Amino acid sequence: MNGSSIRILIAMIIYMAAVIGIGLWYARRANKSSEEYFLGGRSLGPWVTAMSAEASDMSGWLLMGLPGVAYWCGLADAFWTALGLAVGTYFNWLIVSKRLRRYSVRAGNAITLPEFFSNRFRENKKAIMMIAAAFILIFFTVYASSCFVTCGKLFSTLFGVPYVAMMILGALFVLLYTLLGGFLAESASDFMQAIVMIVALTVIVVLGTAQAGGIGAVMENARQIPGFLEFFGLATPALDEAGMQLVENGAPVFGAVSDYGLLTVCSMMAWGLGYFGMPQVLLRFMAIRREDELNRSRRIAMIWVVISLGVAVFIGIVGRQVYPTAHLTKSAAENIFITLATSSLPPLLAGFVMAGILAATISSSDSYLLIAASAFAKNIYQGVCKKDATDKQVMLVSRLTLLVLALIGVVIALDENSVIFQIVAFAWAGFGATFGPLMLFSLFWKRTNRAGAIAGMLSGAGMVFLWKLVISKLGGAFAIYELLPAFIFSSLCIVVVSLLTKAPSKEIEDDFEAVRTGNL
Repeated sequence: MNGSSIRILIAMIIYMAAVIGIGLWYARRANKSSEEYFLGGRSLGPWVTAMSAEASDMSGWLLMGLPGVAYWCGLADAFWTALGLAVGTYFNWLIVSKRLRRYSVRAGNAITLPEFFSNRFRENKKAIMMIAAAFILIFFTVYASSCFVTCGKLFSTLFGVPYVAMMILGALFVLLYTLLGGFLAESASDFMQAIVMIVALTVIVVLGTAQAGGIGAVMENARQIPGFLEFFGLATPALDEAGMQLVENGAPVFGAVSDYGLLTVCSMMAWGLGYFGMPQVLLRFMAIRREDELNRSRRIAMIWVVISLGVAVFIGIVGRQVYPTAHLTKSAAENIFITLATSSLPPLLAGFVMAGILAATISSSDSYLLIAASAFAKNIYQGVCKKDATDKQVMLVSRLTLLVLALIGVVIALDENSVIFQIVAFAWAGFGATFGPLMLFSLFWKRTNRAGAIAGMLSGAGMVFLWKLVISKLGGAFAIYELLPAFIFSSLCIVVVSLLTKAPSKEIEDDFEAVRTGNL
């Protein structure tokens, strides 16, 4: 390790020490009760609510995955995905946040998403709770593995150390931090990490553009690549038999522009639907101290999201001008942010910018692991298996679950050729289709019943797997993002099954009306 690498490492260690310090600060309060550990006692302010929701949502793919997509195949995929996410963020805060905050209190003061759904339908046999908790365990384990891949790629690229060793080290750090402080520590550090992420993005796009010779030079280079700046066309890197992009006369080779029709646009915009079922965001709505502070949170969140997504996409375009042949595979393209940072900044400052990637990774993976652990400990262990379990027992089971989930995530992340964007896309679709339609119908359609809720979750999750693994292989119109057809299918199942089965009880309808009118 040379002098530059050592200075980068020092800066990142300083950052990690600050994060651990936050965990220690909140550890005592977090251990008071499971409500404090899992939801922070509903005490978040509007700034922390907004920034922690977005930081935990975006993860390392914002700084590596999204710029990598723009670097590899141009504007279309990255732009329509970013636009869908921005629109989804806005409507989630606008129509879901207040009613969910109100309803979660009415529904037995629910502190987890499975508990909310179960209490919302006043079920005695906890089928909804079990199904919801099981899918949270499955998809969040996949999600956490994407964060471990980010850690491995980051440290391996920076320090030339084997990927697997660095990935495991990153996973251990995330696990230690999550074990210490729980939801409050996670939310407080996510606030700090959201600031680090947006500063890192802004610094690199400015310096990278200057390194490229200005915006004019960046745009002129992009226009030379067929389809690179098109909204309805996609640049296609020409690959050799090993999957490496061809290079001729020092320039990357691209093939004919791929078609990018309206169906593909809708498919990428469908990313926005995922927000309605994203537990790490929905829990922030439930945890804010007062419902009337959500308007301010929405404005803060939208400013952060629009700036961050826009800058992340442009970094990929800038990278194609500055380092056109540095990354010749789709997986390697996700390192363009790291390459720009280490080449345009002094080592110590580059280390702090690299902490932005670490910030994004930590802010997401701790959320994923904590929510998954709470789903098992609170909803399966205490909710079904041992209903008289004490808070102390629930906390112990939660921490043991964290260890197991982290281990599974590490196993999934062992392949260093994993593409972060693709891993995140699958888990995002899983949550969006499993919980998104049910959340909307639970909050806004009084006729939704328990049978419809179960049908919606099972059909949404099942269709994600079926479409991804089978139907999408047919190609053509079927090669769309699995979230869109799965979301539609889940919604249809909720409506049809609810109408064909017994209407909700008067108590359930009274709960709905009380929440709708605000007369709790």
